Amino acid sequence: MKALLVEDEQRIASFVCAGLREHGFLVDHCEEGNLGYDYALSREYDVVLLDVMVPGRDGLAILKAMRREGSNTPVILLTARNELDDRLMGLNLGADDYLAKPFYVEELIARIHALLRRVSGERQNVLLLGPVKLDRITRVAEVEGRAVELTSREFNLLEYLMRSPGRVYTRTQILEHVWGYDFEPQTNMVDVCIQRLRKKLELPECAAIEAVRGVGYRLRKPDGAA
Repeated sequence: MKALLVEDEQRIASFVCAGLREHGFLVDHCEEGNLGYDYALSREYDVVLLDVMVPGRDGLAILKAMRREGSNTPVILLTARNELDDRLMGLNLGADDYLAKPFYVEELIARIHALLRRVSGERQNVLLLGPVKLDRITRVAEVEGRAVELTSREFNLLEYLMRSPGRVYTRTQILEHVWGYDFEPQTNMVDVCIQRLRKKLELPECAAIEAVRGVGYRLRKPDGAA
């Protein structure tokens, strides 16, 4: 899972980033709101954590822009403000939760997991596409009932492709989401991981991982799939 943290207080940012990474999140951190605004509107995240008082565009302005642009990404506001009006303003703008400073990072992570469960629903924990079944809780992959042992990277890559079958993802998008850093033109990590996945999954042609020349990869949507 991937999170964006927009927070200018370095002490808070450090322990939040460390806590999230310990729990398996990939984290982008911005210290000011203008960059946070760009990241929130141009990149894909599972959750966005916004400090209301961040310099530049403040957290409420970022939240408002996200919802105006149609983004449904879950948002938790982090702020020293604790007045009722401020909480109501954030919630009315589309925030999913609100956590006042100071807070324990364990509480923040618990709230994130509760929020993601509530937003996605339990049915989203199991992804089904043609012969492929992916359990995001147990992290077990099956093809036509056959269990397939995948590394963490391979599992995350397959999950990413299965979220939007038929959609073409560039190597840059895949590398950023699965590995968590920007694409380097000379690296072939994505291609190597795709090759390993193909070999392990042995997918039929109707659900194959396809290379789109000059663009990237997609997981073919089986005929009749929604």
